[in-house]
Amino acid sequence: MKTITTLSFLLLFAVSAVTTSASQTSSSFDSFWETFKTAVSKRDAATIARLSRFPLEMSYGIPKVKNKTQLTRRYRQVFSEQSNAAACFEKATPEVNQDNPKLYSVACPDAAGNEVVIYHFEQTATGWKFTGLDNLNE
Repeated sequence: MKTITTLSFLLLFAVSAVTTSASQTSSSFDSFWETFKTAVSKRDAATIARLSRFPLEMSYGIPKVKNKTQLTRRYRQVFSEQSNAAACFEKATPEVNQDNPKLYSVACPDAAGNEVVIYHFEQTATGWKFTGLDNLNE
């Protein structure tokens, strides 16, 4: 009986820890997301760079964005060329990866209205970071 009680307690503790961790992850992402989308709407490359992990992954065939200087120079390519990220982010709801709660993505439409541009975010040791984008058509 003592073994069953101990195992039950450990299971309850593990479930509680996972639930609390997932809730904290979601809460910290929500705060990050508000800061990030505001920075994109203001074209604030310095804040976006601080909230990014370089190099930023880009769509197939497009060179990675290696640092803050390149992000500033290539801002339009990252946030306006394939999709209007500022407009999209105002309405979009980030989606958590079902297999890994430390990954989120936001789907944005291309000029034809198809949600094909996917922005990726990851929780790192230093907090949430923008890690790149994909265009599903490429």
